[in-house]
Amino acid sequence: IDEFDKMTDTTRAILHEAMEQQTVSIAKAGIIATLNARTSVLASANPTESRYNPNLSVVDNIKLPPTLLSRFDLIYLILDQPNPEQDRHLAQHLVGLYYETPNVVRPPLTQNLLRDYIDYARENIFPIISDEAANELLSTYLEMRRMGGTSGVTGTKTISATPRQLESLIRISEALAKMRFSEVVEKKDAREAARLMKIATQAAATDPRTGKIDMDMISTGRTSASREMEESLNTALKELLSSRRGNRMAVRDVLKQISEFTGLTVPQEDVLRSLRTMEAEGFIQFNERTQTLFVRTAMPTN
Repeated sequence: IDEFDKMTDTTRAILHEAMEQQTVSIAKAGIIATLNARTSVLASANPTESRYNPNLSVVDNIKLPPTLLSRFDLIYLILDQPNPEQDRHLAQHLVGLYYETPNVVRPPLTQNLLRDYIDYARENIFPIISDEAANELLSTYLEMRRMGGTSGVTGTKTISATPRQLESLIRISEALAKMRFSEVVEKKDAREAARLMKIATQAAATDPRTGKIDMDMISTGRTSASREMEESLNTALKELLSSRRGNRMAVRDVLKQISEFTGLTVPQEDVLRSLRTMEAEGFIQFNERTQTLFVRTAMPTN
């Protein structure tokens, strides 16, 4: 799937069933059927601003639903970074395509041979996991779980791996064994699967603000650190506004006072998001047009 980010929400929603349940439901001409989805999905997407912003997470850069993004076993970031040697090879290849006799690198396998090789592996090779490979997968998963560390003053444990990543490791290990026409998944397959997972998906799940791996960023679209910061801001706002019941305030005054109250520079968008949440809870009446708020009741501090 090319230009994955350009797909409409309705079209992307169809992929949820295929990637979650491995089935595709069809309802046409009075016929209702559920078909098995036995294929792999390889998708590419561009960042929203046409250039990847390293200060933002993968979810914020691509703007894809976390429920869909988390279904991919491997997520690679392919960044266009200047490299004289690689740039020269790419330019020579592209220019070579326009020679009278194309001067391009010949692949080691023909397209027909590669297609037949993949077809044979899919139809005839069904590897089973050996005891050594199973122990390697188990130890790798436990190691990935320990990589998260803690977040913030509350010591909240960040999730660096979930059972979904363990299932991905199993699928990748089996795929590596199939590539060798092997009936058994060996320890080296499990190690290679772990290496691919670490340089791909976990690199994409690194929180740019903390530098720590947090799988919540892909599975939910938000990191543990951002959720903790939002909860702290909500608590501080409730404490600040609890003594101003029945008063009307300007957002700029709230922003100034909350910065003085916390001793930190709080972004205005974060304050507005918290005010919208408090309005939904019935604590305040917030007017975005005039950027003012009216405190209805005393704010609880917990």
